Amino acid sequence: MTSYAFTFPGQGSQAVGMGKDLAAAYPEARAVFQEVDEALGQRLSAIMFEGPDDILRLTENAQPALMAVSVAVVRVLEAKGIRLADHAAYVAGHSLGEYSALCAAGTFSLADTARLLKTRGQAMQKAVPVGHGAMAALLGLDLETASAVAAEAAQGDVCDVANDNAPGQVVVSGATAAVERAVEIAKTRGARRALLLPVSAPFHCSLMQPAAEAMAVALAEVTMNAPVVPLVANVLATPISDPADIRQRLVEQVTGVVRWTETVTWLTGQGGVTHLAELGTGKVLTGLAKRINAEATATSVGSPADIDAFVSELT
Repeated sequence: MTSYAFTFPGQGSQAVGMGKDLAAAYPEARAVFQEVDEALGQRLSAIMFEGPDDILRLTENAQPALMAVSVAVVRVLEAKGIRLADHAAYVAGHSLGEYSALCAAGTFSLADTARLLKTRGQAMQKAVPVGHGAMAALLGLDLETASAVAAEAAQGDVCDVANDNAPGQVVVSGATAAVERAVEIAKTRGARRALLLPVSAPFHCSLMQPAAEAMAVALAEVTMNAPVVPLVANVLATPISDPADIRQRLVEQVTGVVRWTETVTWLTGQGGVTHLAELGTGKVLTGLAKRINAEATATSVGSPADIDAFVSELT
């Protein structure tokens, strides 16, 4: 029996032109982009459609922009009779994608999700002065080895595992000098590649504690409903549905590890999921899913053509 999980991409998937084809094709998508613009008091959709790239890549813009495209896809699918509650057993999102997943599943309103992600992006950027933090991808190392590399590289600074994205793809985050040391140590431990990432802040490490505190305040002030299907949380890699639990895990997620390998492993194992559908911009999660479990079917749904194909698959 076919069972679906809907997944939602994270930062790094953004690209100038994102959502433009959806807006041209579907009034439901245009309505999402307009509502997000109004909630934020800025023409975010213009930045999404036309750039410039350096403004779109700013964390405070990229995060709500990625969410907006994901939710636009969800709303178009709903208009075509594909309701999340009827077709997905679980939702999951990579980092900021958890907010997209929760909006799609009815936990947050669209306007509240946009404002939360704007706050999250600003708080993450402010937590560490530019240049004082970094992230690096350690490719070809297992999680245990990458964790040992991070611990050795710390030398009194912060150097944490931030993302366990797929087997052999672990990201570390922390103080710039420590992360640079991790890159060099990883090369001596058999990493296929170890490289600094072009990010503006060291996400998902303990240096983000001020941002976690800001999100605790912001999340306490919004209305939260139970999601219509469970969320497989980044920091747990197991499903949750209680709004108070979700709030706590979203706060923990700011400094915690994105346990994506375990999330997909749980979904395609205990969760009984056979198909992973990535809703939104890009195909990053689709590629990771195939690396994590070659037997699972993974599909990206981001363009009008993708939507038509996915609707045909489900009906």
